[in-house]
Amino acid sequence: MFLDVTMLSPVGVLFEGRARSVIVPGEQGEFEIMPFHKRILSRLVSGQLHIDEKSFPVHRGIIKVNQNRVTIVAEEE
Repeated sequence: MFLDVTMLSPVGVLFEGRARSVIVPGEQGEFEIMPFHKRILSRLVSGQLHIDEKSFPVHRGIIKVNQNRVTIVAEEE
């Protein structure tokens, strides 16, 4: 099973595709999103965001997860 992931920045689309896992820097620490994760809306803080093996430096942003669809809006470092 996969997640449908879209990562946006003020510049444009940074990533769009399928992934098995997304690891993000949340306010309470890093957390991982995997298929069938419950709904969540969270702020992101400065750190590294990982979509499978790809890594993106993030300054801040938000993540929304709903029914295996992950939408991330973030400012890059």
